[in-house]
Amino acid sequence: MAKHSGNVEMNDAVFVYSEDQLGYKFSDSHPFNQKRLVLTVDLLKEMNALSDDRIIPVRTATDEELLLAHDERYINIVKKAGLGEVTPEVGENYGIGTEDTPMFDHMHEAAARLVGGTLTAVDEVMQGRALHALNLGGGLHHGFRGKASGFCIYNDSTVAIKYMQQKYGARVLYMDTDAHHGDGVQWSFYDDPSVCTVSIHETGRYLFPGTGSITERGSDKGYGTSFNLPIDAFTEDDSFLETYRTAFREIASFFKPDVILTQNGADAHYLDPLTHLYGTMDIYREIPKVAHEIAHEFCGGKWIAVGGGGYDIWRVVPRAWSLLWMEMSGQPLPFGKLPQSWLDRWQPDSPVPLIPTWEDPQDLYKPIPRKPEIEEKNQQMLEKALYMIRNA
Repeated sequence: MAKHSGNVEMNDAVFVYSEDQLGYKFSDSHPFNQKRLVLTVDLLKEMNALSDDRIIPVRTATDEELLLAHDERYINIVKKAGLGEVTPEVGENYGIGTEDTPMFDHMHEAAARLVGGTLTAVDEVMQGRALHALNLGGGLHHGFRGKASGFCIYNDSTVAIKYMQQKYGARVLYMDTDAHHGDGVQWSFYDDPSVCTVSIHETGRYLFPGTGSITERGSDKGYGTSFNLPIDAFTEDDSFLETYRTAFREIASFFKPDVILTQNGADAHYLDPLTHLYGTMDIYREIPKVAHEIAHEFCGGKWIAVGGGGYDIWRVVPRAWSLLWMEMSGQPLPFGKLPQSWLDRWQPDSPVPLIPTWEDPQDLYKPIPRKPEIEEKNQQMLEKALYMIRNA
């Protein structure tokens, strides 16, 4: 579990979590529901896969740290909004008070804690106390410099990358497998050659935020360090994973990062209510496995992971994120039945029948008649992306 490096005891992986991360809450009916953190932590503990000595408490990001990625005026508006001092008309100019990102009490403090969790994970890895660190409360990849977007008030990954650049002089590879394009992070580093952003996502033809074309490749000195892999709606596991595995390895080999930061949205699953992809739990076994291998192969194991989207909080997110932690911490991935105690505890609260196994049911969805066409389109897109990588 732990290794010694000089006089420093190093963990293979640490889990950054505090219950105060649950304060990031828009409303009881909002699709972004942090109860998924409670469900995941409880499932891991029932599996004896997460011990208290692996949990690192969250800290709150300072204003100075938030200023690495956000305007001072915007931060002040968020603070005032959390105190009820901003009108809806003013808030909308900053992306808050909208249907996606409503205002709520003490929203600045809640959002700053999610950022602080990711910075805690960064310091654990970059200061050599852990090879890998996970903050499932992070991954809010749509936030912009002066505006909230898509449930994201502050962009923890952008702050974390700027922090790694400033404090550690790191060359960062950001890999985003959320079904939605990682737009806020991409645009923050679009002209920066020391950061490589990669996003594999459902094409924006029918899905927020509508960006993430394969032609978005960076600008000025950063041209050739932004990569987008937009896959077709209804894409299934095999096509998703071929795109992900092939591109991730090629890009890591090309970019040669000092550290990898992965965003692990769990919304590419068939059951997710906000997207149109046809993934199963099989992709959530493979996504972290590939990241784990590439981190060890290209940057000495330095791997920081955050959460992200995932809106079926009962049947999908706890299983997917548990598999991420178990891979990250070097534990055998489970098969078969989930702990009965966990199922019994949470089924009364769940509005849908829980899936009782780590695997999805064989008849999760009916066969897709357009499968060959979808796979061919994704393959053509991947070949274009590989050509761009090899000629960057």
